[in-house]
Amino acid sequence: MHMADALITPIVGGTMWISTAGIATYSIKKLRLNLDEKKVPLMGVMGAFVFAAQMINFTIPGTGSSGHIGGGLLLAIILGPYAGFLTMASILTIQALFFADGGLLSLGCNIINLGFYTCFITYPYIYKRILNKGYTRLRLFTAAMIASIIGLQLGSFSVVIETLLSGKTELPFSSFLLLMQPIHLAIGIIEGLVVASVVDFIWNTKSEIIENTAINKPIGVIGFKKILIILIIITALTGGILSRFASSNPDGLEWSMFKVSGQEELEANGPLYETLSTLQTKTAFLPDYAFKNTEVDKSTSFAGLVGGFLTLLLVLSMGFILKRFKKRKKVNC
Repeated sequence: MHMADALITPIVGGTMWISTAGIATYSIKKLRLNLDEKKVPLMGVMGAFVFAAQMINFTIPGTGSSGHIGGGLLLAIILGPYAGFLTMASILTIQALFFADGGLLSLGCNIINLGFYTCFITYPYIYKRILNKGYTRLRLFTAAMIASIIGLQLGSFSVVIETLLSGKTELPFSSFLLLMQPIHLAIGIIEGLVVASVVDFIWNTKSEIIENTAINKPIGVIGFKKILIILIIITALTGGILSRFASSNPDGLEWSMFKVSGQEELEANGPLYETLSTLQTKTAFLPDYAFKNTEVDKSTSFAGLVGGFLTLLLVLSMGFILKRFKKRKKVNC
């Protein structure tokens, strides 16, 4: 569900950029006051894990389409909404800049669609509400499934609204909506199963991570080195090996666009689009997760490992900067 620049106008793209910047600034402010420093390594590893997981497009049977997980809800459950949103923003920025996955103008839209609804709506108002009566495996599964499905429905509906506000007549509102929502319902069910599985594993290994995050309480003295090691191994296997077997079918957004307009991509002309396209061509050293002028499957594994590593570095750097600001504030106080 990574939108390309051609799907939106500069006004819509700029508005969503401003919205993203505002939410990111607010999240940074909250983390500067309440950052659980022990979670910084977990932020980096979870960012790399979601990056790798997003590379695996799974086939939606009977449709000719495919999908991949969003990951925003999973990040919020484990890291909290503020760290989860910033981690998702980091993942999508790495994807847009270095892999040309999603446009630069539409980056704000993609962050809102995949990060805001899950971290700030479905996580606090659906997932946590279901678990108000206590934690059991059944409630965790139910909360993950329902919140995942609704989060993806909100994100896909947002895509339709953004194209509508951009006046994309190639994608009539009603026709586009009636294709986007059902296909992303199917994707949401699969994402719910993935989120439920990961949350179940972490809860059974170190339940404090899940439960303390929900009440904004630090993890404390518990160690979670085992979880980090297992997640790193899974991330390496996912990005380095499993990504090579991803479905080649168009994703839910591309499939819906083709069914409506006969095109998986739209064209956009104008100085801003051309400038951003040129910039992205220069920064994306592995466009579409492949070496330039080579077949995709020859370099997908390398791209998965590099992308995961870059995401890890960016998120860790952000976390350590926030730690320094927090410590400096304590000293000044």
